[in-house]
Amino acid sequence: MAPSRRHISGRSPLVNPQRQITAFFGKSASSSSPSPSPSPLSNKKTPKSNPNPSSPSPSPSPPLPGKKIPKSNPSPISEPPARSPSPGPATPSPVQSKLKKPLLVIGQTPSPPKSAGNTYGDEVVGKQVRVYWPLDKKWYDGIVTSYNKGEGKHVVEYDDGEEESLDLGKEKIEWRAEEKSGLRFKRLRRDASAFRRVVTDDDDDVDVEMGNVDEEKESKSDGDDSSDEDWGKNAGKEVFESEEDDVELDDENEMMDEEELVEEEDEETPKVKRVSKTDSKKRKTSEVAKSGSEKKSRIDKDTTLKGFKASVVEPANKIEQADKVVNGLDDNILDGDALARFGARESEKFRFLGVDRRDAKRRRPTDENYDPRTLYLPPDFVKKLTGGQRQWWEFKSKHMDKVVFFKMGKFYELFEMDAHVGAKELDLQYMRGEQPHCGFPEKNFSVNIEKLVKKGYRVLVVEQTETPDQLERRRKEKGSKDKVVKREICAVVTRGTLTDGEMLLTNPDASYLMALTEGGESLTDQRAEHNFGVCLVDVATKKIILGQFKDDQDCSALSCMLSEIRPVEIIKPANVLSSATERTIVRHTRNPLINNLVPLSEFWDAEKTIHEVEIFYKRISCQPSSAHAGEGKILGDGSFCNESGSSFLPKMLSELATGDKNGSLALSALGGAIYYLREAFLDESLLRFAKFESLPCCDFNNFTEKQHMVLDAAALENLEIFENSRNGGFSGTLYAQLNQCVTASGKRLLKTWLARPLYNPELIKERQDAVAILRGENLPYSLEFRKALSRLPDMERLIARIYSSTEASGRNGDKVVLYEDVAKKQLQEFISTLRGCETMVEACSSLRVILKHDKSRRLLHLLTPGQSLPNTSSSIKYFKDAFDWVEAHNSGRVVPHQGADEEYDFTCKTVKELESNLTKHLKEQRKLLGDASINYVTVGKDEYLLEVPESLSGSVPQDYELCSSKKGVFRYWTPTIKKLLKELSQAKSDKESALKTISQRLIGRFCKHQEEWRQLVSVTAELDVLISLAFASDSYEGVRCRPVISGSTSDDVPHLSATGLGHPVLRGDSLGRGSFVPNNVKTGGSKQASFILLTGPNMGGKSTLLRQVCLAVILAQIGADVPAETFELSPVDRIFVRMGAKDHIMAGQSTFLTELSETAVMLSSATRNSLVVLDELGRGTATSDGQAIAESVLEHFINKVQCRGMFSTHYHRLSMDYQTNPKVSLCHMACQVGEGIGGVEEVTFLYRLTPGACPKSYGVNVARLAGLPDYVLERAVIKSQEFEALYGKNRTKTDRNIAEMIKKIFGSVALDSDYSTSKDSLSELHCMANTFLRLI
Repeated sequence: MAPSRRHISGRSPLVNPQRQITAFFGKSASSSSPSPSPSPLSNKKTPKSNPNPSSPSPSPSPPLPGKKIPKSNPSPISEPPARSPSPGPATPSPVQSKLKKPLLVIGQTPSPPKSAGNTYGDEVVGKQVRVYWPLDKKWYDGIVTSYNKGEGKHVVEYDDGEEESLDLGKEKIEWRAEEKSGLRFKRLRRDASAFRRVVTDDDDDVDVEMGNVDEEKESKSDGDDSSDEDWGKNAGKEVFESEEDDVELDDENEMMDEEELVEEEDEETPKVKRVSKTDSKKRKTSEVAKSGSEKKSRIDKDTTLKGFKASVVEPANKIEQADKVVNGLDDNILDGDALARFGARESEKFRFLGVDRRDAKRRRPTDENYDPRTLYLPPDFVKKLTGGQRQWWEFKSKHMDKVVFFKMGKFYELFEMDAHVGAKELDLQYMRGEQPHCGFPEKNFSVNIEKLVKKGYRVLVVEQTETPDQLERRRKEKGSKDKVVKREICAVVTRGTLTDGEMLLTNPDASYLMALTEGGESLTDQRAEHNFGVCLVDVATKKIILGQFKDDQDCSALSCMLSEIRPVEIIKPANVLSSATERTIVRHTRNPLINNLVPLSEFWDAEKTIHEVEIFYKRISCQPSSAHAGEGKILGDGSFCNESGSSFLPKMLSELATGDKNGSLALSALGGAIYYLREAFLDESLLRFAKFESLPCCDFNNFTEKQHMVLDAAALENLEIFENSRNGGFSGTLYAQLNQCVTASGKRLLKTWLARPLYNPELIKERQDAVAILRGENLPYSLEFRKALSRLPDMERLIARIYSSTEASGRNGDKVVLYEDVAKKQLQEFISTLRGCETMVEACSSLRVILKHDKSRRLLHLLTPGQSLPNTSSSIKYFKDAFDWVEAHNSGRVVPHQGADEEYDFTCKTVKELESNLTKHLKEQRKLLGDASINYVTVGKDEYLLEVPESLSGSVPQDYELCSSKKGVFRYWTPTIKKLLKELSQAKSDKESALKTISQRLIGRFCKHQEEWRQLVSVTAELDVLISLAFASDSYEGVRCRPVISGSTSDDVPHLSATGLGHPVLRGDSLGRGSFVPNNVKTGGSKQASFILLTGPNMGGKSTLLRQVCLAVILAQIGADVPAETFELSPVDRIFVRMGAKDHIMAGQSTFLTELSETAVMLSSATRNSLVVLDELGRGTATSDGQAIAESVLEHFINKVQCRGMFSTHYHRLSMDYQTNPKVSLCHMACQVGEGIGGVEEVTFLYRLTPGACPKSYGVNVARLAGLPDYVLERAVIKSQEFEALYGKNRTKTDRNIAEMIKKIFGSVALDSDYSTSKDSLSELHCMANTFLRLI
């Protein structure tokens, strides 16, 4: 046998009992047995030969030649020293004092036979045997490998690899039947993904032990009723390992290395340890053989599980699934080892989770109003639970849609169905025992909760709010019989409520929580317009955006908003939204979490919302707070409320509540959001520091004119502004091209600018001026500014987190028991915030130099203190002088400088005065006793003892108290000293208390200036974006120019003119075909057609040209340069884009319906100042229908809307119809055509926009490039020529004459000024003529 490996404190992790945690769902182990046993945490099997734990070294069995027999001495004396050495064998630990009752195996476990007196020889070699170890009270499986006749002993090799020399006649053994199964499950090693099944070809089926704790009887030791947790003490934590390797815990668990033990659990007095690695030595207790029926049940899961699905929570992928809350055991069947280990138990023990499932009100899933978020627990099940179990199930049964992080001491534990989630998603390891269970230390909370939330899970955080000592005092003082410490729900964390986490500070994308409600006739009439109320909440930045707006039948405005913000979580009233709205949510979101709240009671109406919010603001206005001291207070939106004010509401809410503006739906949406955040313990911290904004498109904005260009959902997606069409990522998007921001808030602001470009020409020019100044000769200043800001964290979120830390709620609650140094971490974040604010102030100050030479109204406004840039220098100086930032960051403790804190200064002054009085009193005593050698001494804890020479003892007054003496001196306390010492002790205590709370007072002072800090971040972000725009133009291929923006009046004809226009994203080197071909594009104006009808060969670059024109317009109106030689533009109020073939099956829309739905929005919403881009409209149906629709749409835009636009098509008949229309410019993408093999034309694309129409689309050429077979291509050429003869230009002479005649008739009618025909009649005649032309 292999030599013994190193122990971990003499304890084997494979048999660590973990009395409180591991057997959480088991009964208490029996402790009535008087027989002591060696520590069950030993790294060896419990020796059978010497059950006396006081024996230091039981006699080992004689060694067998060639075999290494394991030592039977369990003493850890010879082991390397550990951090927490266990008690020696002579003094068993509290854990050792109670014998563990053996775990029962699911299925029948045979009782030990009486085998004494039997003799065995060579005939049993090779047979499988089970050996009973009395002290472990376990059966261990093995095989007899050899027989030593001289000693009369057999060598048994156990399944875990150990060997032992035994006299089988003196052992309790049982012979195992040979098994026919060809599969064997080895012990497993936990890896990064999950447990994997390991299959070998052995004949044996060795399974991991599954103890049936339910079958054990609860037994309590005398005098142990004060234990704070009754978890069941019969099982230890188990870590599975392969037979070759040691198990290593996941790095994310951050458990300690082989010699380290995690801190003692706070749940009960015995020190229960966790280990990070299993000892290499295998324990027999790690496996117990199963009966044949058990093996069959594990292999044939359908028979055993009886239709029950043991599963884990999965994030929803579709809105229908998201609307259905996550059920603990209903989504995915456990597979592999988890199924083998836990499946049978869960199907048998938890029938109320399967076929018998009911909600808290005992409604079945088929009943109306069934609530899958809750669970009914049968009384007979509850009766069998211990106090700890009952506490867990009380939380879980009310939150079945959430993963419960259950705090136990310094660890967060996951049990039952939640443990499967932890193993699968967090790579946690299952603990030993039959119930699923895993956990992680407190310091990993942020990392693990962020991982689960990002994957779509909801997490319920249950914190410990009482220590064992507090529990004991409560039991004694109040007579409570509780054995379990108090725990409370302290947080509900989802995608939309996540505030902690490192990834949150590094990922700049906003995570919006969106509350949406709907009212009006659209709820009953599908053809009526929609009325929406919206509340967007960014919890990480404390931003609340309210909006209420009317929308068309297709929910265009809502679609635009959803495409822009991509909410991660949506709150809506159950069964209220119209079907069209529900389809819009499906189509324009990316798998958000969906929360359906009960109308009125949970999703409040406007009246209830105002009532609740006013109560809150009134309460915080009246309560004394370091963050809001004084007669009045500044609210998040800058409004001021004082005691004499008529309203405590923020200004924006107050205006909505007065009724002057109709904002009832917006207020209702706010109410739904507040209720949801209240359940997550975030409502108060959010409202106290909320920054209220109005949605740009809402009805109650007072804008007299348009402020922004509108980019609807189709435009954002088709132009790939934020997401590419390949994988939904940033690569290749306009945002990725322009995003050279170095701050997180700058990146978010750039997204806002791109989603809503400016429309006002003056504002555009101001931004252009700023961008121009920030490069060129001022480039070094811009680079220095970027360098300083690049080191900053996400200041907007960090400042919001500092605000939240002042609220004693959730995990910040006073009662929550946390072992991590939260105060130190909070202080470090505060200091990082102060340093960041100082850096931003210095960076803005250094950039102010550029204003000396160049003037820009926007930069002057941004960089002048007291205007956009807040004057924060005095605040920064105060905090800089208040304490040493470096020392405080390292020590986690603030020692304020003099003058920084009045309360602390007062206590320091009091201490100094008392010490001065004591010094003065000493001088008086010297004078009284006439000896200048009298002094104060300190002896032990006694201070200010008056030490008087023995010779003066007769002169000492009688009221002096003799405290101590030594040879030659006596020590006294005078009455004055005793009085001053009492006062000094109190003063020092007050000083220490003031020192402990100084950081909170400093943070409170910081929060008083919340608007200044927010404005500082806002200014810094805008400067960052302006510099990013200045730098981004350097990456364009070819020339760039500053667009000329002309103001538009009612008499001006909107125009767009570009010379040498390139593409802002595509480059020649990325295309691999040389440089990108620029083009000249002109549309609109007094001398130019407003519409371009674009034809050309397939793959000729038509779609690319359409996109680059649209992107150039967006660049021009956000104030950036454009990749062109010249670019002139009348501001565009909205860009409409219809290109690409795609469907929305989830919303019930085919490709053609999607195409026409987007076109319908254009027809109803386009104005004279819009830009319309249509790419191959009508191709999703028959040629005749498609061409008819295309021409009708084109005619509408040309004659009625009269806007600028580009219309690409393969319907060449349209070119013939509009070749003489002055409002349409015929253009095509040039190409060269050559004769190829078999008559197939070979086309060379020139990618140049050229006047005139293209005669063909050359689709067969694309087929050739795609690799279609030659015989197919040749046949296609023949068919193409036949079709052209029938439907194309090859008409008979008669047909041409008829067509020419009709055109002359129409022309004469139009030119006859005496003909009294209305405009409508002419239009009707025109349509009839066009119809006739199609028919001939």
